[in-house]
Amino acid sequence: MKKIIVMLCLVLLVIPVTSLSANTTDSSVLRTGLPSHFSWRDINGTDYTTPIKDQRPAPTCEAFAICAALETEMQYKLKERYLPDLSENHLFFNAGGTIAKGYVSLTDAANYLMHYGVPDEGCYPDPHRPFDYPFQSLSGWENRTVKISEWGWVAHNVTMMKQALIDHGPLVVCIHFWRDFYWYRGGVYKHHIGRPVGGHVVAIVGYNDSENCWIVKNSGGTQWGEDGWFKMAYDADMISEWYGGTGVMYLDGVYGNLKPDVPRVHLQTPVYYHTYLFGNGFPTLLKKLPLQKAAVRILGKLTVTVAADNTSSVEFFVDNVSQYLDTQAPFSWELHATRGLHTLEVKATDEHYNASIDIVDFYAFS
Repeated sequence: MKKIIVMLCLVLLVIPVTSLSANTTDSSVLRTGLPSHFSWRDINGTDYTTPIKDQRPAPTCEAFAICAALETEMQYKLKERYLPDLSENHLFFNAGGTIAKGYVSLTDAANYLMHYGVPDEGCYPDPHRPFDYPFQSLSGWENRTVKISEWGWVAHNVTMMKQALIDHGPLVVCIHFWRDFYWYRGGVYKHHIGRPVGGHVVAIVGYNDSENCWIVKNSGGTQWGEDGWFKMAYDADMISEWYGGTGVMYLDGVYGNLKPDVPRVHLQTPVYYHTYLFGNGFPTLLKKLPLQKAAVRILGKLTVTVAADNTSSVEFFVDNVSQYLDTQAPFSWELHATRGLHTLEVKATDEHYNASIDIVDFYAFS
């Protein structure tokens, strides 16, 4: 999430949109008889969206919204709900984003998708760091990418947005919000209580005329809103025209390696924003201690566990130094580290030597 003043400056700084803006939805091609309710969460009984993610504490919302839209389009193209997981960090940093400036231009990210694509999360996992850092995607990521053939802006008009949502897939939308948005827990959001505090980018996946609202996927974790989702009133006056466009973007023509035959690995223990006392984990409470945001806090022994598919072995690293190789599922390792801040990485490999990784920072107290 960004401060509004930053976003207002962006309007003046961004490069004009490419010729792709000619794809903007035109009222002359609008169909009549749009349904009163539509959602990519229920297409003939199938939910083509993917699970809610958590971008915190990094200002990477543009990449999260874009990947949310792409993941839905990928599943719909294959008519299969297989829960793809794209690398938001790869897209954010490679398209020119930085934590220091607090954003990546949507136009730059969309053009990057057309030329290079974005690989799966296993090529470049999110370490949830509040600062810029050197990192490279796994070797061979170019063979694991998803691309788009076109993108464009949609006029800020309810009818046009509805049609674009149905025709192209979830829409990437720039919004600004007020302080009460932080405390949203359900219902249709439109209230302007308190001062305006920030800007954000989210993915609209549906609409409902009976409630006069959009159905929106956020990237703030499942503890916020309606399990990470929210409903935004048609007249909420939140859409902002940043990055030289209308503030509403569609992506289309998804293609590439939609379902790469590679390992999938995910750290189950430890988890960012959690504290572990002698193996017992719970959400971190004292978040204002002078420690890196989101970093795991560990006191005493801890067994590192992972969820892994299509995997023959998992190797465990601390600060880029190999600690243990486990060749027998379920994969685990007893963590040993000196006092201080460290990085834990797990690398899953299949029998063909394809690899995927996951990573988390942690602070060991003993």
